[in-house]
Amino acid sequence: MWIPVESRPMNTPRYTAEVKPGEVVSVSWLNRAAREALEGSFPLLWIGGEVSTLTRAASGHVYFTLKDADAQVRCTMWRNRAQLLPFRLEHGMRVEVRALVTLFEPRGDYQLNVEAVRQAGVGNLYEAFLRLKARLDAEGLFDPAVKRPLPRFPRGIAVVTSPQAAAWQDVIAALGRRAPHLPLTLYPTPVQGDGAPGRIVAAIRRAGQRAAADGNDVLLLVRGGGSLEDLAAFNAEEVARAIRACPLPVVVGVGHETDVSIADFAADLRAATPTAAAELASAGFADLRERLEHVAARLGRALQRRLDTAAQRLDRAAARLAHPRQRIGQARLRLDNLAQRLQSRIQRQLAAGVAQRTALGLRLAARRPDLGARRTRLETLAERLGRAGRTGLERRRQRLDALAQHLAHLDPRGVLSRGYSITRDAAGTIVRNAADLEPGARIEVEFHAGRVEATVDRQSD
Repeated sequence: MWIPVESRPMNTPRYTAEVKPGEVVSVSWLNRAAREALEGSFPLLWIGGEVSTLTRAASGHVYFTLKDADAQVRCTMWRNRAQLLPFRLEHGMRVEVRALVTLFEPRGDYQLNVEAVRQAGVGNLYEAFLRLKARLDAEGLFDPAVKRPLPRFPRGIAVVTSPQAAAWQDVIAALGRRAPHLPLTLYPTPVQGDGAPGRIVAAIRRAGQRAAADGNDVLLLVRGGGSLEDLAAFNAEEVARAIRACPLPVVVGVGHETDVSIADFAADLRAATPTAAAELASAGFADLRERLEHVAARLGRALQRRLDTAAQRLDRAAARLAHPRQRIGQARLRLDNLAQRLQSRIQRQLAAGVAQRTALGLRLAARRPDLGARRTRLETLAERLGRAGRTGLERRRQRLDALAQHLAHLDPRGVLSRGYSITRDAAGTIVRNAADLEPGARIEVEFHAGRVEATVDRQSD
């Protein structure tokens, strides 16, 4: 479906290049100014023509020429736009493009940046579609208040479609998966081409008339996707009125997710695809199956819990219902076990006491003193002390004698006793050099025994 774009009238350029007289501009500046002037002067508009010299680049961009009998223009459609095309663009195809007039600056090429492409004539079909939709809506044909709810558990489903269409196989597969017990009644009809609207209306009326006899409670009107021309039969006014006149609630599943027709608005419920239409008609059974599965799972878990609880109670009751002889035997075994444990514990405690006493005796024996050995050692030490004292005294006496002899050697009187004397001047100063005395000087000479005073007569070396 194409959304119309309102184009504003051609206006004067919004971009005015300002160039001073005599100024020289670059080619880049000129091309940029030309591009801005073109983009500012022309709105986003629809242009019709024939596709020529079509090229698909490895990047996904599409390049082609749009021409008529007198002129042509280069066109570029970027990948993000080209991949949204509902049909394959081919050489020689007559199309209408919605494009922005621009200029490719690096080469200075005037071109169109294409936003969307539709086959020639689609715009008229869509305008007719919008007019019919508005008129029927004003009549209240699409009023939500007149929509009928689907039965939760239909007895059977009537299907209006072509037996050769993939939509019929999609419905069979969906219901076979979700509600295989549900009977289907096919009312065959062409879904496109000349005479298709009248055949569709006749099939809908026949399904409504035979609803009670065939046991059907809901009607599915389905077909696969296609272009606006392919879906023209479902945009017919008589088909919409037949849907509202049908005594059965009608689910329309025409095309794909993005396809919308007049039949979709007239239906009691619209489905995105034929498969979705079958799923909506059987939703009650699918919900019931899920609910039954959930209830069955809960019932199984509850039953298992009851069984587990009963088994535990049975085990406990069996344990309490033991025979008296068996209980006496169990008590005797328990008593013997306790006696063995008591005896073993007493033996371990006695052994521990003996070991502790032995260890304490060893520690006491290790710490008791040996008086004989200690006395012998004391005597030995006393004898060593006496010898050491005597030896020390003798050593100190010998050292004292040696010091006394040394001191005697240093005594001046000992020197004088060997014939030496000490000479002093009148001041009492010892004279060591004869040159220090003048002839006639008074001197004092000290001998080992006594002193004399004398006068210096002369000096000699």
